Amino acid sequence: MTCWYEGALAAFDTETTGVDVETDRIVSAAIVVQDAPGTRPRVSRWLVNPGVPVPEGATAVHGLTEEHLQHNGRWPAPVVYEIAQQLAEHTAMGRPLVVMNAPFDLTLLDRELRRHRASSLDRWFESAPLRVLDPRVMDKQLDRYRKGRRTLGDLCEQYGVALREAHDAAADAMAALDVVRAVGRRFAARLERLSPAELHALQVGWHAAQARGLQAWFARSGSPELVSTEWPLRQELSAAA
Repeated sequence: MTCWYEGALAAFDTETTGVDVETDRIVSAAIVVQDAPGTRPRVSRWLVNPGVPVPEGATAVHGLTEEHLQHNGRWPAPVVYEIAQQLAEHTAMGRPLVVMNAPFDLTLLDRELRRHRASSLDRWFESAPLRVLDPRVMDKQLDRYRKGRRTLGDLCEQYGVALREAHDAAADAMAALDVVRAVGRRFAARLERLSPAELHALQVGWHAAQARGLQAWFARSGSPELVSTEWPLRQELSAAA
């Protein structure tokens, strides 16, 4: 039987107006599907006019200006519906979903669905539950004593994955997918007998432990920042949502 990291995977990524999942908006998104390592990926892309100002700091990251999005982006409501629909279809087909730092992208999509469709991401996965593979969570658990940052760029360097056009949603999704395959191969002795459902369940606990460790570090440093233990989707809504 083919191991999950040698089989079909779908990957999802967004570019946004900022880093607050409750108030920031999606400006571009991509879903990349690859049936097996080395096969040609299929890419779906979306460009969104968020209907709110795009800060210069965000544009400096992904290169998408407010003017460009106003002229070329689509309105969010149909886009977030199409994204959720595609993700649900891939899940129903048994394809695990690769999302780097899943609580950010999936929570942001959930808030956009609530904002523009009076819906939620959970509703799309009632019949076929999400099976998420998060390279950040997996790498932190499986190589926990390695020092240094664990951004997508750092993981690509660590696992020998090419990252072209960083902060392009499709490029980042493809790189995250390749990193997950590389993590699977490197730690095959610990992962190859796990199903995506089993690995998803393990990551819930891994992420919670990682979040508690980071929260303790913030406390020792005197930082008031709070770290959510929820993965892959943060359920709690703030008043700003």
